Amino acid sequence: MPSPFPGMDPWLEGPGVFPDIHDALVFLLREALNAVLPRGYFATGAARIWMDEEHHREPDVSVTRPLDWEPTSSGAVATADFERVGMLAVEAPYLAEPIEEKYLEIRSTANERLVTAIEVVSPTNKQAGEAGRGSYRQKQAEFRSRGVNLVEIDLLRGGTHATAIPLVQLRQRAGSYDYHVCVTAHDAPGMYFIAPFRLIDRMPAVAVPLENGTRPVSIELQPLFDRSYDTGRYAERLTYAGRQPEPPLTDDQRAWAEGILRATGLGK
Repeated sequence: MPSPFPGMDPWLEGPGVFPDIHDALVFLLREALNAVLPRGYFATGAARIWMDEEHHREPDVSVTRPLDWEPTSSGAVATADFERVGMLAVEAPYLAEPIEEKYLEIRSTANERLVTAIEVVSPTNKQAGEAGRGSYRQKQAEFRSRGVNLVEIDLLRGGTHATAIPLVQLRQRAGSYDYHVCVTAHDAPGMYFIAPFRLIDRMPAVAVPLENGTRPVSIELQPLFDRSYDTGRYAERLTYAGRQPEPPLTDDQRAWAEGILRATGLGK
């Protein structure tokens, strides 16, 4: 079933589902780019891996307890309780779990030089602090210092501003927007090219810059999102009725979204 909304589906912004749509879009963007890139260039997947001690994944199996549970004794569990059944006690420092974020690279086939990076901004990239947004900002600076073009697709209303364009300039130029694309081209220093759009709008086309003397290629985001939504079976997976997306919609947005969901039968 296709997405009920003309552009972004705000129910996909929640932390439990956005990583899936993020990775699907990265995969489809690679496919779409390789279909239109001129000879001498190719798009390939890449991953940025970093550590965050505050990030915790949900366990595969968990043991829960009643809300009114109280411990029968105080203090730590004695190591003897584990050693009694033959287990060995090992003391070691806690190691943070690595986080892997997928993005795209466009490289030259001649020498595989990195020409352009394409990022679908994640919730972690917009998370305040050195581990989240700080790490992402550092990567932006590395791209800039190496003369690499950068395309950033922000489909998240929440979180701290993270794309390369300063927030003041973005707001002044974009006016009212919910999402945006920001392109930083190496051969246009000090310039940013943005495509702001609202929840009620279709996603825009994006011009992806290459090397000097080579014209950018254009990618339509909406068909890629629609395909990701359809193949991900989100219409069956998402709970639309009776719950707000994350972050919540404004009153006007909620009335508009609820009207669409009722018309498509997803708001029952």
